[in-house]
Amino acid sequence: MNPRPASVSARPVDDYRDSIEQLLRPLAARAVESVAVSRALGRQLAEDVRSPIDLPVFRNSAMDGYAVRAESVLVAPVTLPLAGVVAAGAPGRTPLPPGAAVKVMTGAPLPPGADCVVPVEDTHADDNTVTIEQGRRAGEFVREPGTDVRTGDLLVRAGTMLAPRHVGALAAVGLPTVAVFGAVRGAVITTGDELVAAGAALRPGQIYNSNGVALAAALTANGVEVVSVAHSPDDPVRFRALLSAATKAADVVFTSGGVSKGDFEVVKDVLEPLGGQFGSVAMQPGGPQGLSVVDGVPVLSFPGNPVSTMVSFEVFARPILRHLAGLPELDSYELPLLTAVPRSPEGKRQFLRGKLVRARSGESRPLHRYPKAVEVVSGPGSHLVAGMAWADVLVDVPAEVTTLPAGALVRVWSL
Repeated sequence: MNPRPASVSARPVDDYRDSIEQLLRPLAARAVESVAVSRALGRQLAEDVRSPIDLPVFRNSAMDGYAVRAESVLVAPVTLPLAGVVAAGAPGRTPLPPGAAVKVMTGAPLPPGADCVVPVEDTHADDNTVTIEQGRRAGEFVREPGTDVRTGDLLVRAGTMLAPRHVGALAAVGLPTVAVFGAVRGAVITTGDELVAAGAALRPGQIYNSNGVALAAALTANGVEVVSVAHSPDDPVRFRALLSAATKAADVVFTSGGVSKGDFEVVKDVLEPLGGQFGSVAMQPGGPQGLSVVDGVPVLSFPGNPVSTMVSFEVFARPILRHLAGLPELDSYELPLLTAVPRSPEGKRQFLRGKLVRARSGESRPLHRYPKAVEVVSGPGSHLVAGMAWADVLVDVPAEVTTLPAGALVRVWSL
């Protein structure tokens, strides 16, 4: 590795990310709303939920089989008279006669007097009798009330992002609704005369708008409710109108493009007079950045090159948005490089796109000590959006490092 001092002209990545997190952290104080349990998937629970009932609610069979008294099957095989059938959902209140058996289905209530269930696989039956081939002890294949959860027990903790397993538990105890935090609402505005929607015919100088779709997908994947996705040409009046609508509908607005030092930087031209801060962050890609507050709503402005937009979101916005949504942090860990990085820009923290690969036997140290390595995919260019699709991770090359040999350990961020 060849270290050299980092540039002092651009803001450090961690410092800029801290500013964004401080700006967005107040969004944690969101309104609480009641939603149907059937629509609660992916929502963050606002308060502890305790079970209103015992589960199981009543004593029931864990198997299809025969409910008996254990004392009746101490010696097996034994043939017992059948005293009826109890299906799941039946009241099951008729007592079991001494020395008899009752056929029961899985989940059916045990008749009073029965203390175990003999699985159907261990029996032979006709219309009137059942032969028990293997005896059972009291309590076998019996589900007792409250063995899963008791009335008043904590069922799901406040702050949990509700997954299917949580929704299933809430439904199982009969809760029709649950209190959740309102999702953070996000709006996206892309900019640039050169961008057109997918499906349109490209005229000379035009490209398809991938940033709007990509940012909306990134927001959704990280717990944000996307309320609008709009596009503005390089027209300050049009951009200001779209921004005004976005700040009325959203808790945070994301823009792409128009933040650098060219002649048609519509985002910068509109937001800087409103107090927005625009400048360079010591990273590649994604150096030009903007941070504003408009009508009380944070506005994060990313550069317009597609990879710059996506990397900016991953580095600056994703960690705090996942925290606000109650989602777990995504992994950051060290892996060896499969091949060398011959050059990294002076004084800039570089985020290369990497693909996880299996370490092969016979690899040189330290590759052989790791089950996986990371291979850099495509080049460092901020326009290589197709190459981004092949990546599993971002490879984090520190600002003071300019070259990395094969086998060097690098920190990677899961995508």
